[in-house]
Amino acid sequence: MTLFKKLIVTTAAAIALMSGSASAESVKIALVVKTLGNGFFDAAHKAAQEAAKELGDVEIIYTGPTTSTAKAQIDVVNSLIAQKVDAIAISANDKDALVPALKKAMQRGITVISWDSGVAPEGRLMHLNPSSNPLIGNMCVKLASDGLGSEKGDVAILSAASTATNQNIWIEEMKKVLPNYANVNLVDTVYGDDLADKSYRETQGLIAKYPNLKAIIAPTSVGIVAAAQAVEDAGLVGKVNVTGLGLPSEMAGHVKAGSSKAFAIWNPIDLGYSATYIAYELKAGKAEAKPDAEISIGRMGKIKLDANNEAAMADPFVYDAGNVEEFAKIF
Repeated sequence: MTLFKKLIVTTAAAIALMSGSASAESVKIALVVKTLGNGFFDAAHKAAQEAAKELGDVEIIYTGPTTSTAKAQIDVVNSLIAQKVDAIAISANDKDALVPALKKAMQRGITVISWDSGVAPEGRLMHLNPSSNPLIGNMCVKLASDGLGSEKGDVAILSAASTATNQNIWIEEMKKVLPNYANVNLVDTVYGDDLADKSYRETQGLIAKYPNLKAIIAPTSVGIVAAAQAVEDAGLVGKVNVTGLGLPSEMAGHVKAGSSKAFAIWNPIDLGYSATYIAYELKAGKAEAKPDAEISIGRMGKIKLDANNEAAMADPFVYDAGNVEEFAKIF
């Protein structure tokens, strides 16, 4: 074989090898959560892996900070920009503070969406709400009211971080419907920063400050568990009811103990699955983030974006002693 022919063969082989590597390269989707070690987000991560397996050429990078602060999440986003991921799907600790870092990501060609806890519109292409915000707010107050029965009582809210986008929206929605629930007297709102120990201490503070406290609403899967445990440890089961948003697997024991009569949550599995599909569809150019656009989300069907490029999943579902054990086996 002549030198010229050898060069042709070698070059052709190299091109074929490069082409094969390129076609086999996965779409890297970063699932960024508020904090690691949270059961809700762990369930969403498993579902993201399910979606990635169905899509076939997707690699999930599951990441987030260990503290629920905007700064810690910004550091995570900057690291992902340096890694040149293809897409970022983020549940935000602060809707505004993350915008500059996420805008930088989009300028570098990274597809950015928010899910669960939103980002301001200029920092993402679209947002996936877990449910309708008004329905979530109303559900939380209704659960507290139902627990009180005919009795009127003092009720407090134990939230996550004071900057958490979704919790702040839900609290505003709760306050809007208070006139519809005459037996609910909202006395305070405190913040546990989605940390179990701080949420526990904040609950202790509420118990000490309000001797007539009858219910605690915790719209956070970390806070509701901590509050229920604090009520049990204080010997107040039957006197203070803990409700809000939680995971069946983490709340089943507290429902059985009586510190929580009922709570609600949407399905984190469907949420993580759908967020992954949306990020992929947008990155692949199979869908466009614009008002009235429809985006395929696999087994979940399709979502339709509203005028703000937002879409919502299903209504919250209520768990109590009659069904919590069954669902605790799932998430």
